[in-house]
Amino acid sequence: MQVAGVDFRVNHPVLALGSTDWLPALALEGEAAVGCDTHVAVRVQAQARLIKIRLFTEPLDEEPGPDPSFTTVFEGPISLADGRLVIGDVMGVTRFVNLIGEGGRRRIRVAVDEPGWNAAAVDISVGPKL
Repeated sequence: MQVAGVDFRVNHPVLALGSTDWLPALALEGEAAVGCDTHVAVRVQAQARLIKIRLFTEPLDEEPGPDPSFTTVFEGPISLADGRLVIGDVMGVTRFVNLIGEGGRRRIRVAVDEPGWNAAAVDISVGPKL
């Protein structure tokens, strides 16, 4: 089931998603995305055009679902302390908050249309509570 679709104009080439808790410093180095226990940082195009972000939650049996042609750049569990997922640039200028459900650990899959600095579309799939 698709929860939300938003278009962001980001001022910074790193999109962060995760818990409403404090965002730790995540070094991307040469990677398209990196994650920790509470957040994921993803490289995207900055200031060039709108970044399309789609958020999906379980069950994923309804159409449309995540784009199967996108490349997975992160997959793993993260902890959402209060059940809300925050998506925005790491500068905090652009920010979107969505209530996913109860707080706790959930499996997150992040996929992009083009990994690296040219990513202009991001699909985020949030699984059930672990």
